[in-house]
Amino acid sequence: MKEIEALLKKFFGYTSFRPLQANIIKRILDKKDSLVLMPTGGGKSICFQLPAIYLPGTAVVISPLIALMKDQVEGLLSNGIPAAALNSSMPDAERQRIKQLCMQGKVKLLYISPEGLMGEVDWLLPRMDISLIAIDEAHCISQWGHDFRPEYTQLAVLKERFPKVPIVALTATADKITRLDILNQLKLNDPQTFISSFDRPNLSLTVKRGFSKKEKIASIVHFINARKQQSGIVYCMKRSDTEELAEALNSYGIKAIAYHAGLAPARREKAQDDYINDRFDVVCATVAFGMGIDKSNVRWVIHYNMPGSIENYYQEIGRAGRDGLPSDTLLFYSLGDLVLLRRFVEESGQSDITSEKLERMKRYCETDVCRRRILLSYFGEEAEHDCGNCDVCKNPPQRFDGTILVQKALSAVVRTGERVGIQMLIDILRGSFRQEIRQHGYDQLKTYGAGRDLSYKEWKEYVYQMLQLGYAEVDYAAGRTLKVTPLGSKVLYGELKAQLATWNEDENTDNYSDKGSRGTRETKKKFKASPIRPIDSDSIEESLLDSLRQLRKQLAERESMPAYIIFSDQSLQDMVEKKPVTLDEFSEIIGVGQIKLDKYGKVFVSLIRFVLKLPKLNF
Repeated sequence: MKEIEALLKKFFGYTSFRPLQANIIKRILDKKDSLVLMPTGGGKSICFQLPAIYLPGTAVVISPLIALMKDQVEGLLSNGIPAAALNSSMPDAERQRIKQLCMQGKVKLLYISPEGLMGEVDWLLPRMDISLIAIDEAHCISQWGHDFRPEYTQLAVLKERFPKVPIVALTATADKITRLDILNQLKLNDPQTFISSFDRPNLSLTVKRGFSKKEKIASIVHFINARKQQSGIVYCMKRSDTEELAEALNSYGIKAIAYHAGLAPARREKAQDDYINDRFDVVCATVAFGMGIDKSNVRWVIHYNMPGSIENYYQEIGRAGRDGLPSDTLLFYSLGDLVLLRRFVEESGQSDITSEKLERMKRYCETDVCRRRILLSYFGEEAEHDCGNCDVCKNPPQRFDGTILVQKALSAVVRTGERVGIQMLIDILRGSFRQEIRQHGYDQLKTYGAGRDLSYKEWKEYVYQMLQLGYAEVDYAAGRTLKVTPLGSKVLYGELKAQLATWNEDENTDNYSDKGSRGTRETKKKFKASPIRPIDSDSIEESLLDSLRQLRKQLAERESMPAYIIFSDQSLQDMVEKKPVTLDEFSEIIGVGQIKLDKYGKVFVSLIRFVLKLPKLNF
């Protein structure tokens, strides 16, 4: 692993691994299969890119979008790593050239779509020395994933045809039923599942309810004006909303552009390119946008409408703050969104599970529980404390000690053998005379009727709070039955107190009033560099950061690539903090590998010395 760590610094500019990365890499080097769940920005790509560099041969990376392939390949090439992509939009001569390079072993990573892969599984792949196979965005494999792609279901052929090649499947969002489906579909050999923490503490979480269209636009304008020159995404449910909102924002002097699948391909590609290269600060887009964008300086994400599931929501907000710096998220929720999404569910053909996932998303929007705890518990991660960085935590509701109430519910779940769903549990607690309860003998349980003092609606609210707090979970694969989590066991056996939010029926109807808002590449142009003029500021750090951004932007324009591929915001912040004034010091900056040190070191060090008013160096 020492050699791997040296490659990590040389090519990516990092001196240590993030959690789980080293373990995943070692498993790939041992030729074993894995499923990897890491949140957006958690470092999934390095898990297969480093072994690909180290091992002889070529890694095959299956990726669903041309934009995603393009972004990854550009980033690798900028770090001096031979990478290429095969896609349907390329001229045939270029495709043949790349295939020849792969067969000659001159490409370390080949990116290809699942459709493209199936066309090459009998011809190109057997003629290559394949080091590993990485399946990115693996949730697309599962019918329970949020971006199901039928083409992904054919990928089981890879294990059959290349049984000795290690396969790693990677995704940022998959609940338990989706994870099981991925493993079953791929037919991996004794796979190990790695689950990184889903916690993104750098993201603030805010939900606003019941806003009219006019109020939403006013709120968004206020939000963006408070974050001038920051990149952000506004997700809309309808294509027409993206265009109307972009037009409205431009009328307020905000540089915004629309993106959706109905645009002509050239216009859609230009919109994406303009946003990636910071010609526009804001993109108003349907959810198709962003999956293929590794733009590290997105500082905020707004949902103009409620997403259909927590997986969708988590994936989309994850496009903000990929560099780990503080970033904001805002979600608007209305009854109209819910009605429209419920209609989509009815038409989906998977109404049971999809409807349940929509209900969990609705509960997230309406909750008085720490929003981060809800997200973490949904993905099976425990959090014993509130986050302090969501609107609920910043404006906490009245709470009470609900330990005994939670113990009654969890005890009933355990006494049924964890074989009941929410409705049956509540009927047991309230002592219902339903025939089904007597048939199963649930009327003989010690907890039968132990919650008669609460109404059905009250119990439903508190059971959902238990789910949101991570005391119980829904097992979708077992008929949506309830299971007690390890955290719930601590409450059940008196090791942990449970604080619940007070519920009042009059205050929790579907009127959605404002009380719930909680705090109300183009053709290359001739490049001409401009002199960098540090802004006047009492803070040398502010002046230095602005100068570094100017330089990064000029280099990006000269090289016709996105600014974040030159250096991420995190790297610029590290330069401001450490103020490197020699090449040796610059080599210690986050994200500075040998290639970027050689390519950009002198010009960045010279600028830093200029802003700090130090003498020039003769390199």
